Amino acid sequence: MPSQKTTVFKKINHPLLFAIVFFCGAAVMIIELVGSRVIAPYVGTSVYVWTSLIGIILGSLSLGYFWGGRIADINASVKGLAGILFLSGISTTGIVYFRYAAYTTGILGSELSIASILFAPLLFVPATFFFGMITPYVTRLRLENLETSGSAVGGLYALSTIGSIVGTFLGGFFLISYFGNTNILLFLGIATIILSLLVWLLQKRSSVFPSVTILGIFLSLMAFQIPRALPVSGNLIADLDTKYKRVWVYDGKDAKTGRSTRILTDTVFGIQSGIFLDDPSELLFGYQKYFDLGFHFKPEAKHALMIGAGAFTYPPHYLKEKPENTMDVVEIDPTLKEIAKKYFSFSENSHLSTIDEDGRIFLNDTEKTYDSIFIDAFTSLLSIPYQLTTKEAVETVYNKLEDDGVVIVNIISGIEGYRGEFLRAEYATYKSVFPTVLLFKVHGEKSDSLIQNLILVAFKKGDPELTSRDKNIQALLKNLYQKPIAEDMPILRDDFAPVEKYTAKLML
Repeated sequence: MPSQKTTVFKKINHPLLFAIVFFCGAAVMIIELVGSRVIAPYVGTSVYVWTSLIGIILGSLSLGYFWGGRIADINASVKGLAGILFLSGISTTGIVYFRYAAYTTGILGSELSIASILFAPLLFVPATFFFGMITPYVTRLRLENLETSGSAVGGLYALSTIGSIVGTFLGGFFLISYFGNTNILLFLGIATIILSLLVWLLQKRSSVFPSVTILGIFLSLMAFQIPRALPVSGNLIADLDTKYKRVWVYDGKDAKTGRSTRILTDTVFGIQSGIFLDDPSELLFGYQKYFDLGFHFKPEAKHALMIGAGAFTYPPHYLKEKPENTMDVVEIDPTLKEIAKKYFSFSENSHLSTIDEDGRIFLNDTEKTYDSIFIDAFTSLLSIPYQLTTKEAVETVYNKLEDDGVVIVNIISGIEGYRGEFLRAEYATYKSVFPTVLLFKVHGEKSDSLIQNLILVAFKKGDPELTSRDKNIQALLKNLYQKPIAEDMPILRDDFAPVEKYTAKLML
């Protein structure tokens, strides 16, 4: 009986190889998590963006696995591994360069479109491709013979997966909150380049590689000088990462009055909050003035709830107008409250309470009822909190109102055509719960087919009074939308609320 021939490989047994596999597994997940924060200001964080990001990164990893294995079969060497690590590090720091170049050339940020959502994740293809090459390459270096190949391959991929788990928790719970996106990418890239130098020292054959490595580290350090803030008009005051987003605080001038302003934004496509520096309680944006309709429709109101606060600019105005009232403010991002206190003159008092919680969860849990509820959580068409849009959520809002209570909602949408699908779906959802629902256009002159601020007002009972002796309130009431709103959209429900589908059409 012929004897079986055992294929024997030159095995490299060094603990650094295990550390490399673990590190690279962690690095890929950190890049994916940070990647979502890098592109969020340009394309948002909707399910479409996450789908594109995850799909493209998985695709580039797959290509890396394939080519890493193929190259390793041809000629696996320590020198080759050092080269792949070096390219991984350079392409990771390169994300910072590529992002800035893409923005300044208009590839990102010039307009929001489906194309930009698909393009943005391509920034991460080179880095994840090279990181994907490493595990199959190290596996080939670690193989001794085919009889033990199963345990060798399985063990290394298990180690890589453990690294990915650690990277996920480390990135999500710690790194992003404390170091910021750019710092994480640059330190990750530099660490990988240094790791490539350590691998090169295992064989000490090339005199060129150390010089190239030093050059790579220098280029990575230079990336710290690249502007990190969004290039908008005004003086940058703060560039901050929260648990949920990246935000910028700017000082500027109001175009209409010339007065000094301070603004908060988390996207290149609009401003989230703002104040006049000489009077923080005066409302800067026209849409916020429509929340004052609560004073008209419910003049005897005492207790109000606001969901979605941004820089907490409306609550001080509300209490300045009605100092005897109380307001609870629910904001999911606790860091925004600290930003508001530091940069936007916000302070809590006995009449103003803040709750760091998701608005839907608060509504589900609270036993309190309110005269007025203001919802300003749909401030970006890039990412809508769908859990606040559904009939179940609206029913909860209804139940948290007093018998003659009113809810006022800020919505960014069109009214007619494909750009108005989200508004019409939300309008139908509120109409299915509340007996009376009105719609106001903040900018009455705008075409109904254009994206704009729209104010939805729903009443628990009664016929609302649509005239006022107060000239400011009357000016708002005049923008009541009186055309019939098409009933062509389904009611949004927890089980099916395709808000991303509707808002994606705003980008066309």
